[in-house]
Amino acid sequence: MLAAVGAPDIQTLFEQIPEQARLERPLDLPAGLAEQDVVALCQGMAARNRSLEELVCFLGAGAYDHYIPAVVSAVLSRSEFYTAYTPYQPEASQGILQSIYEYQSMIAALTQMDVSNASLYDAATAIGEAAIMACGITGRSRVLVSRAAHPHFRQVLTTYTSGLGILVAETGFTAGTTDVSALRRALDGSVACVVVQYPNFLGAVEPLGVLAEAAHSAGALLVVSVDPIALGLLTPPGAYGADIVVGEGQPLGAPIGFGGPFVGIFACRRDYIWHIPGRIVGATVDADGRAAYTLTLQTREQHIRREKATSNICTNQALVALAATVYLSALGKNGLRHVAELCFQKAHYAEQEICRRNGFSAPWRVPFFKEFVIRSQKPVAEVNARLLENSILGGLDLGRHYPELENHMLLCVTERRTREQIDRLVEVL
Repeated sequence: MLAAVGAPDIQTLFEQIPEQARLERPLDLPAGLAEQDVVALCQGMAARNRSLEELVCFLGAGAYDHYIPAVVSAVLSRSEFYTAYTPYQPEASQGILQSIYEYQSMIAALTQMDVSNASLYDAATAIGEAAIMACGITGRSRVLVSRAAHPHFRQVLTTYTSGLGILVAETGFTAGTTDVSALRRALDGSVACVVVQYPNFLGAVEPLGVLAEAAHSAGALLVVSVDPIALGLLTPPGAYGADIVVGEGQPLGAPIGFGGPFVGIFACRRDYIWHIPGRIVGATVDADGRAAYTLTLQTREQHIRREKATSNICTNQALVALAATVYLSALGKNGLRHVAELCFQKAHYAEQEICRRNGFSAPWRVPFFKEFVIRSQKPVAEVNARLLENSILGGLDLGRHYPELENHMLLCVTERRTREQIDRLVEVL
């Protein structure tokens, strides 16, 4: 190697590195191990963790413990899907293109929007892309985001837009949902879009019709981040006049996986298709009249001149999007609605039973889906520690993100939780 790069010795190779930055001693590494010893070591470290196979999970806040049908992993583990990275040669990638086309079609139907793109990284980056897109459409430079949206989404939104001359401002919430009066006061001719979550981070169902009217009256677009499972039961945002719909696709057949990989949902109205980030797969026919698929729109910087791109999103969560496609196909419309109804009913049962106990109460009364806020007389950390002693993973301490919600916890109940598990949670509380 030294001969190939023209260096007479290793010291010459590293001479560009300042002396004070050099270690000047061998690395302090233990002796090598045999393969079976490495396996035993790793197994021992892994055993120190407790997984959701051992704990009963009542934690949500952006990553959700939904049941994943076996058919999802069966399809995903097929080599033609598992190894397909991204369709750089689309004419030779008909299988992956068809799966993306089916995914887009399902997301468009689920959100009641005209068009969906292939996929983004996650909901947070999808919100960032939506804000930039809205600013490009309207020619405005301010974004209003509800404080009832996920704190991490808001942080990523600020990071995404920080170098583009876009100002992100937050508007408050009251009684669990976005403060519409405060939002109206903040709206003016400089606001490109209003960003809300549905249901929001606190689990409450936002009044999308009112929010859409407020945004549109000021010439701004409405960007809605959704939980796709909730859309099995709730009216889709497209019916309320949303302009761009984003969201997290993880609940649709993807495991929690320590926070990834996830997949970002992105859909919009047909009027805005030329501004959409990423790519769109279209259906067509080949020279022999057979069904075929093609990359209809490729507005990313790898495919057109860098300065003409609408986005620098340069990869694709196609495997996770395929999981969502298989999941939705397996459940069908009635199955998805049934899952949503179970989440809704079980969450309301849990909230009702918890609030009957001394020391716990609901801070507000507002429609919610599968997550809800509980006020505790004791610190949330103390409550969660007691729950963990009983193999229960408790809710999120909201005081970490909202100082005014100290001693408030966000609990999540999905269709996987049984009545016995919920009753056990209440008993320990």
